[in-house]
Amino acid sequence: MCNSSSITEFLLLAFSDTRELQLLHFMLFLGIYLAALLGNGLILSAVACDHRLHTPMYFFLLNLALIDLGCISTTLPKAMANALWDNRAISYIGCTFQVFLFLFFISAEFYLLTVMAYDRYVAICKPLHYGSLVGSRACAQMAAAAWGSGFLNALMETANTFSLPLCQGNALDQFFCEIPHILKLSCSNSYPREAGLLVVSAFFGIGCFSFIALSYIHIFRAVLRMPSEQGRHKAFSTCLPHLTSISLFLSTLMFVYLKPPSVSLPVLDLVVSFLYTVIPPTLNPLIYSMRNQELKVALRKLLT
Repeated sequence: MCNSSSITEFLLLAFSDTRELQLLHFMLFLGIYLAALLGNGLILSAVACDHRLHTPMYFFLLNLALIDLGCISTTLPKAMANALWDNRAISYIGCTFQVFLFLFFISAEFYLLTVMAYDRYVAICKPLHYGSLVGSRACAQMAAAAWGSGFLNALMETANTFSLPLCQGNALDQFFCEIPHILKLSCSNSYPREAGLLVVSAFFGIGCFSFIALSYIHIFRAVLRMPSEQGRHKAFSTCLPHLTSISLFLSTLMFVYLKPPSVSLPVLDLVVSFLYTVIPPTLNPLIYSMRNQELKVALRKLLT
């Protein structure tokens, strides 16, 4: 039996014990990581370089690309290194920082997606007031609030998790340091303390989700009342990517953190965690550029 003061490292879950499969996993992760870097890097460059994209919607998209880069860079490089060097270890400090950074970027993304829903609501339902409600100062304040809320949430969750005594070994059934798997190593009853933070997080989470849902109810009502088919098509083309991104992000995240503890299938947990940590940052640039003509034009100019 050990306690948290004696733990100097954690052992992450290996994808395979076969060397050939480990190298195959490394190549797969490397390809996904490079695709995420390229896609989000192109979004950042296009928005920064094209003055026609200096609008609130693309300002928030730039922030989303930054968050996606941070999110995938927190988990995947360590998994790649472990697969390449046939190593499972991550230091206690490294695990702490990984948990903090991952929670920071995941929380900030959720809050930013909420802000982006508000931006689309004002643009479509209150177009005459768009300039006053979503000006440059308001955009900066909303983006800062998303980043700041993510930081505070990550700080509280990380401090609470690593203040618990750990005496159930140091092996995590996950390819990165994730709170539910760290709590399984706790030798004390962590539920009362976790319940308090869970209630606070759930309050803000349900509030954000409700706001997004209500925003899109009003958006779809406004779009369906538009007399012009071209206007409806343009409105849907700016909303559907955001709605797709939200659905992909929330569905996998809710499965991981809201499923009952009794439902614990290592393979299923691994697949779902891989989906919500890797797939959204990789696919978001594609989702947002497929139906957006302005962004397509900016990307073509950037690449030619």
